[in-house]
Amino acid sequence: MDLSERGRRDGAPISLNRRLFMKFTAFGNADPDTAAAALTEAGVEGALYLDVNDPQGIGIVALSEDPTDFVSALRSLFRGAPFQQMTHKAEFDMLGRTYAIGYESDLEETLFGRPRGRILDPDLRWAVWYPLQRSKGFYRLPSERQRQILAEHGGVGRRYGEAGLAADVRLACHGLDKADNDFIIGLLGRDLHPLSAVVQEMRATEQTSQYLDRLGPFFVGHVAWQTPSS
Repeated sequence: MDLSERGRRDGAPISLNRRLFMKFTAFGNADPDTAAAALTEAGVEGALYLDVNDPQGIGIVALSEDPTDFVSALRSLFRGAPFQQMTHKAEFDMLGRTYAIGYESDLEETLFGRPRGRILDPDLRWAVWYPLQRSKGFYRLPSERQRQILAEHGGVGRRYGEAGLAADVRLACHGLDKADNDFIIGLLGRDLHPLSAVVQEMRATEQTSQYLDRLGPFFVGHVAWQTPSS
């Protein structure tokens, strides 16, 4: 079996059997400065957010091509100081992987460069992270019908992206999520309002209104630390 991510360049199929994994973890009773120092010392790639809805809360997104890092180095880090004194907020746990749809001409950029660049972009200070679960009926629709529904939904995001108002990170989490969610979405931007506005506008799309069973919980945060982007 070939589980490579697939795209097309100049009409010819291309593939790449690599992808970027991301782990989101939230804590309460946290000191963001000591947490950031620990992440820097451990060489974690990612970002730390101040939780808007918890004055003592933080959220951390960690990036790695090898998911073993999450159960070795990251696990050890979170089991020690200063994280062992914090309160783990399990409702925000998210684990996902980048993926290709099949038409991308640059798989390295799609799977690594673009998502990594957006998370580490110092100008994108606001973030909204959440999981979603599609209804099982969506997967029984003909392929062409699925494409029409997704094109409408994706068109909203593209307009916000082209206007410089919001950038997204899309991760697949099939079989990786304890609540059986299908995808993880990160909305990133310079300002918070456009991130709320894009979610509001997407409520009216056919996918959201008819083919989503669940959205959230939503983590809303502001960047307090990022790995320096190369």
